[in-house]
Amino acid sequence: MNIGNQIKTFRLEKKVKQEELAEYLGISAQAVSKWETGASTPDITLLPGIATYFGVSIDELFTLPEEAQYERIENMFFHERRIQPETFEQSIRFLKDQITKEPNNARAYEDLAYLFNHRAASDHNDASEYAKRVLELNPDSKGGWVAFLEANNGICGDEWYDNHFTVIQYFKAFLEKNPKNYRGLYAIIENLLADGRYDEAIPYIKEIDKVRNNHQALMYSGDVAFGHGDIEQAKTLWNKATETHPNEWQAYCNRADRLKKLGLIEEAITDYEKCVEMQSAPHIIDGLYSLAQVHEMLGNYNAAIKANERIIKYLASDFSVTDGEEVDSRKREIERLKKFL
Repeated sequence: MNIGNQIKTFRLEKKVKQEELAEYLGISAQAVSKWETGASTPDITLLPGIATYFGVSIDELFTLPEEAQYERIENMFFHERRIQPETFEQSIRFLKDQITKEPNNARAYEDLAYLFNHRAASDHNDASEYAKRVLELNPDSKGGWVAFLEANNGICGDEWYDNHFTVIQYFKAFLEKNPKNYRGLYAIIENLLADGRYDEAIPYIKEIDKVRNNHQALMYSGDVAFGHGDIEQAKTLWNKATETHPNEWQAYCNRADRLKKLGLIEEAITDYEKCVEMQSAPHIIDGLYSLAQVHEMLGNYNAAIKANERIIKYLASDFSVTDGEEVDSRKREIERLKKFL
């Protein structure tokens, strides 16, 4: 076990920054960063101080209980922009060992899926930057164009490629084995609607209404009407979803998404704000992410910056998250937006 991984795990559990640990030990923050990335290891004379700081034995710096290893891995999904290759491979080995010991270990399988998705997202970020460079050098490059769209989940224009056929087929089979499963119904409806297969979605919409009596069936029924070109009926159903379920903040967030697509931006902003205001801690900040995008669409960069600042505030106040990728990504957005002022 890499001791740098151990130190990072204990530091995240203690909710302290690298600078705080470095100050306690009388070293530089860069030294702590190098330990955690595996670029170097702490001098043996520092081990007693590190153990004392975290309230563990020196032996515990080299051995991590299984539960702590799970938590370390799961923390990385949200706190790390890129997972170091050595850490990634060690995590894969641990999870596969867990499956060998317990073949039906759903948590290990879930963490494996998240790990590979996390790496895929990191790889796509890199691919996106390389593709943009291609297009800067050669604006007519089809290869750069395809690579950029693929890296950013963009629409290529080929229906056979852009559709969600594989996902839909999977959840059809899934629902045959797991009838009335809410998440399965949610997934198949969303993907059928995204592909314009409106009539196919109707039986599943009726089923989800039985499984969970909330705003969703009305919202989806409005989507079907919208897909068939009846915009007024669609708006009537979306409005009815908020009227009949006025205490569900999700209803306002979902209506805002749809109003935005109709170009009713000011109305969408009102709904996004309402969905945030309706919540008590811990806030689910989906609406603020959307607000930031909408304000940027309008060229209101100061408002977009404030939305990102509110996300950072709620991460700190409601989830005690003050560093890591969730916060850093918002800070990068703020710096990017400031360039437009």
